[in-house]
Amino acid sequence: MAVHDDCKLRFLELKTKRAYRFIVFKIEEKQKQVIVETLGEPAQNYDDFTASLPADECRYAVYDFEFLTEGNVPKSRIFFIAWSPDTSRVRSKMIYASSKDRFKRELDGIQIELQATDPTEMGLDVFKSRAN
Repeated sequence: MAVHDDCKLRFLELKTKRAYRFIVFKIEEKQKQVIVETLGEPAQNYDDFTASLPADECRYAVYDFEFLTEGNVPKSRIFFIAWSPDTSRVRSKMIYASSKDRFKRELDGIQIELQATDPTEMGLDVFKSRAN
């Protein structure tokens, strides 16, 4: 599975310039490559992010999670989410699962990985507990 250059470029912009809150990536099966599907503006929040994931299709996503430490120090962690809902096609799940590690390696700077099959597996509480 090829990775479109735009994926790496947009991720770099998220990581270095905080240009986006999140990025949703989609595998274009006909072209056999991963492309950028959605870019979340910095002002958008977690609810906008979850709303951008389709309920019955797999996606990869990157989310820039900002939080305060116990000493009230603002920090952020970049999460990689492998979104694979139970209702998606088996073939799609297999393609996303088999391509995930290679795609993730292309995005240098991912700090935490989450696998999610339903929204509760990537709730804000999950982000908070994994970020510390």
